[in-house]
Amino acid sequence: MNEDLIERLKKRAEIRRQISTRKSVQEGQPDRIADLLDEAAKALRECTNIERTRCANIAYNYQPLGLEGPETTAYEIALEIQCIL
Repeated sequence: MNEDLIERLKKRAEIRRQISTRKSVQEGQPDRIADLLDEAAKALRECTNIERTRCANIAYNYQPLGLEGPETTAYEIALEIQCIL
């Protein structure tokens, strides 16, 4: 879901920068809202990556508990661990 939102934010920023009737485009100035959309997409991607890494680390550290399995994702393991603690 986050990846979809990230792509939509980036696409909207790209579209804004291509609208020839926009004053910022006509004057060759940066589009501040498009810049904010790109910044939000970047921040969301960083948060998503940090959360994935955190979940993977939790899963790795708790392998001795027998929670790992071929179909179990790191996120699912992290959720199980949170219920255990």
